[in-house]
Amino acid sequence: MSDSSSVLSDVKSSELSKPVILSSLRDFDIPGKICPPHTQQQIDLILLALEALEVGGGEYMLGLAKQLELEDIIKNRVEFWRLRCTNFWRKSYNRDNLSLDQAKALVIIASYRAKQLTVLIRQLLTAEQQMRQRNFPLGTNFLLSEYLERFRAHFHGRMNPRRAKISVYLASESELDNLAISLLNKLLFCTGTKGMERFWVSLFDGEVA
Repeated sequence: MSDSSSVLSDVKSSELSKPVILSSLRDFDIPGKICPPHTQQQIDLILLALEALEVGGGEYMLGLAKQLELEDIIKNRVEFWRLRCTNFWRKSYNRDNLSLDQAKALVIIASYRAKQLTVLIRQLLTAEQQMRQRNFPLGTNFLLSEYLERFRAHFHGRMNPRRAKISVYLASESELDNLAISLLNKLLFCTGTKGMERFWVSLFDGEVA
């Protein structure tokens, strides 16, 4: 077999070994087939919001990786953590880049988990609207207060305070709460018709033609 035939065979074999579910999200023609920093940041933040929705949120997402046959990409919690540390806001930022397949896997897990938590997400967003309409503090609602407290704790514990934007969030509880609410809206967006696909495309706005 010639060298070119061997390379082609290896490519085809690699494509066949990919989890089928990855094909539900389109590929983008981006340099090196690696994700831009902003995309990596947004994926980690959406996962952070999911973690804040429930105790043990990270473990539920790892369970989904197994159910969706994404274990070749997300083998265990250490690998899950390493992929998320491509977010340059993190204290543990590792300067790696997510491949498109790694990013797809994380988005698929986030979207599937968001669908499973649709009722809770809607309850929290309804509560947020009601609190604002009545000019009540967001923490007045018990469910919303729990989510916001967990989100703030995760954010404080994992993000690098030396980053200018992070320092702004850490200095203002209301700004951080607004971020947490905006992420809830993105999670709800993921649960809609073609939500996962549309969320995936939105992550590359301004990055591809």
